[in-house]
Amino acid sequence: MTADDQLPPAQAAEGPEPEGREQEGRAADGRAVGVGPHPRPWPEDERLDPELLAHGDRRNVEDRFRYWRRAAIVAELDSRRHDLHVAIENLEHDANIGSVVRTANAFAVGAFHIVGRRRWNRRGAMVTDRYQHEIHHPDAAHLIDWAREHGRPLVVIDLVEGALPIERTALPRDALLVVGQEGPGVSAEILAAADLVVGITQFGSTRSINVAAAAAIAMHSWILQHAEIPGGPLR
Repeated sequence: MTADDQLPPAQAAEGPEPEGREQEGRAADGRAVGVGPHPRPWPEDERLDPELLAHGDRRNVEDRFRYWRRAAIVAELDSRRHDLHVAIENLEHDANIGSVVRTANAFAVGAFHIVGRRRWNRRGAMVTDRYQHEIHHPDAAHLIDWAREHGRPLVVIDLVEGALPIERTALPRDALLVVGQEGPGVSAEILAAADLVVGITQFGSTRSINVAAAAAIAMHSWILQHAEIPGGPLR
């Protein structure tokens, strides 16, 4: 992520404290997940939120972020976000957008862009959007202008004629990956402006895969090419 990007405040900055009621995590069998109230004496750490320490932390966050204020989590993520951005066209209130945003959070994507309608179905994001930087573009032309202004190559993910196999294609480090709607794909205007068009190689009978799955594969392909992968256990 470059200084020129001038990202807006992350969604975590919105809304007053306290934060502890953000989302109560529940396992499939109804059990509460996360941690309960922190035993006293409480640690002296300005990143910790007294409300969460007192009542427990059931949010959808990694264990190392338990009891942290949302602003503190965002600040930590900002210190190590990747250069990658991802854009999703929101022309038909696609329910997959939340899943794309959740994956973007998992891979510490620098920002996600919503093209079209500002309001989108956030359920699939599982509140992860509050820890991400969101940039809205009213239409395709606005996204294209933004990408040109910030020197970000537009990399479209779509199974169209001429698309290169993503498995064998070098993705730009500062790429702005673009995925479209389930069904129609990326709009013709963005497709025409793309610096690179890649597709995911398929071996079965279906003509396409779910857009949220395609976005996840594309983001992970970028991770394999550019991110520092831990050498030890993931947890």
